[in-house]
This record gives sequence, C-alpha cells and structure tokens, in this order.
Amino acid sequence: MDEASQSATEPVMAFVDDHNRALVDALDEVALIVEGSIVRAANPAARDLLGAHVEGRDVRLAIRHPQALELILGHVSGEIDATGIVEPGRPWRLVIRRLSSNAALVRMTDRSDAVSAEKMRVDFVANASHELRTPLSTVLGYAETLAEETDLSQDTRANFGRTIRDEARRMLRIIEDLMSLSRIEADRFVAPAGRVEIEEIVTSALANAAGLREQASCEFKLEVDKGLPPVRGDRSQLIQLLDNLISNAVRYGCDKPGSAIAIEVRRDNGWVTLSVVDHGPGILREHLPRITERFYRADEARSRESGGTGLGLSIVKHIVERHRGSLDIRSTLGVGTTVIVRLPTAV
Repeated sequence: MDEASQSATEPVMAFVDDHNRALVDALDEVALIVEGSIVRAANPAARDLLGAHVEGRDVRLAIRHPQALELILGHVSGEIDATGIVEPGRPWRLVIRRLSSNAALVRMTDRSDAVSAEKMRVDFVANASHELRTPLSTVLGYAETLAEETDLSQDTRANFGRTIRDEARRMLRIIEDLMSLSRIEADRFVAPAGRVEIEEIVTSALANAAGLREQASCEFKLEVDKGLPPVRGDRSQLIQLLDNLISNAVRYGCDKPGSAIAIEVRRDNGWVTLSVVDHGPGILREHLPRITERFYRADEARSRESGGTGLGLSIVKHIVERHRGSLDIRSTLGVGTTVIVRLPTAV
C-alpha cells in the first residue's frame, strides 16, 4: 500500500478544536486545515468542491497539483496560482499559512471571474486599438499624399479630402460610442429613477432616423398599444437604445427595394415590450451568443462598409441591464432578425 493510501485511512486526531473549526467554517472561500498530509477540517465550501468526505483523507487525493502540494506539505507559508486542481482550465489562488510546524491553513479562491475580466480588458484594448488604427492609417496616408504631392488634380484632392473626412468621422463615432459605453457601465449598479413615456421615446428615435430612412429608402411600420404605462428609466439612454436598434435594422434590413422595418410596443403585464423587426439576410446561429460583445461583427466587411462601429448592440445590452430589463435576439437566415427588449413599468 502506498503512502497516500495509508494516510487516507488514518484516524482523525484532535488537532482541530471547536474554535478553529468555527473559524474555518466562517470563511466563504474554500478552506482546509491540513496536519501533516491529512485534512483535519474542511468548511462547507471545501466539502462542496472536494467531496463531502474530504476530512480525514490525504490532501494529495483531493488536490492534485505538484507545486501546490509542495507548499502545503512543506514547512513554509506561501501563495500560488494553480489551474486544473478540480476541473481543467479553472484558475485558483491558493494561500497557505502555517499554524504550526506540522499544520497549515489552506485557502482557495476561485479566480475565474478575475481572469475572465482581465481577458476582456486585454481584448477590449486590442480591439479598440485595431478599430481606431485602421481609419487613422487611411487618414495619415491620404494626408501625407496631399502634403507631398503638388501635381494632384482638383478632383483627386477633393476625393482625398472626402475620404479623410469620412474616416475621421468614423473614428469620432467609435470614440463617442466608447465614451457612451463607459458612462453606461459606470452607472450599471444604479437603477434609473425617472419615469419615461415610451411613446415619446419611439417618436424621438423615429425623428432621429428620418435621414437614415430616406437614404436607405426603407419604410417604417409602427404599432403601439394605447394607454401604455410609463417605464422607470433614463430618457437619453432609452432613446440611444432605440436609435441603435433602428440603425442596425436599416443597415442590414434595407438592402432591397420595398424593405420595411417593423417597430412594435406592447404592454405585457408589468412590462413594456419593444421589438424591432427587419427582413434582411439574418444572422448565423453561431454568431447570436456573441453579437452583443464589444466590436464583435457577424459580417465584418458589411458592417465596416455601412459605417458600423461594432459597439451598438453592446451599448443596447448594457442599457437594458441597467434598466433591469431583458434582451432577446432572434434571427433566421434569409428571413430576418427580431430584437426584443422588455422593460419593467414604473407602476
């Protein structure tokens, strides 16, 4: 019989008194007291993670990570980041503190959220840099040509100037969306306190979309229930939400003559449901879970050509979350896309 198997059957010694056990049980994180190589006490979080019968067993049967075990079974305190202790890819921070020469308190903190947040931050910076670098490179290239070439025709100069203007506007839209997203995220834990009439929001958003609608030759079909209750919300953010949904619908759903965008506002018990429906090409199923991510594009080439920043649906998602509502996006290839926003009423 090997050492781990022998240790697993050793009787539990009286190292852990009621006071120490109460302290371990009071910790929210996974916590163990290990004496020698035997787990003498495990709090509820540890028993849930490592097994209900982890107490009295060899710690090497519960934690299978060489570097972590080297610290736990050694005679020093320390900390270590370890992955795959319980399940593949799950990151943990282990903090080992000596209680005596032969005993240690082991605390384990799940770092999945922190690692995910850091990855999102790194990806966000990389994506934002890429999105701004592309138009900036175009602006610099055309500007340098205008500055260095003296024999360009007037038409060529005008064309270069329009390109610089358009790319500069594109960068400005990206920066404005980034700033807007930052403001929304900063307030995400504070629910809006105002009372907003949803009919007025729809009217304002449709007025904002007048130029876009004429440019795309797209018809809007509006249906609004009578006597809608107000919603508790931030007026400017709700207008921004609908502006983004309408512009997306026009961008992708008005690609042929006679195209129409349907906007419906309904009362649904304690909710107001707002839906925007287009009859464009639709979105592949595999893209749907990710289209509210920053800078994610289901059709990258078309999105760039139509002036999209890749932040519109991310802004929509964060506004809905701040308003304690729900967002549902459904799409079928060749049929179109429906975006449904549900907002709680203020009464």
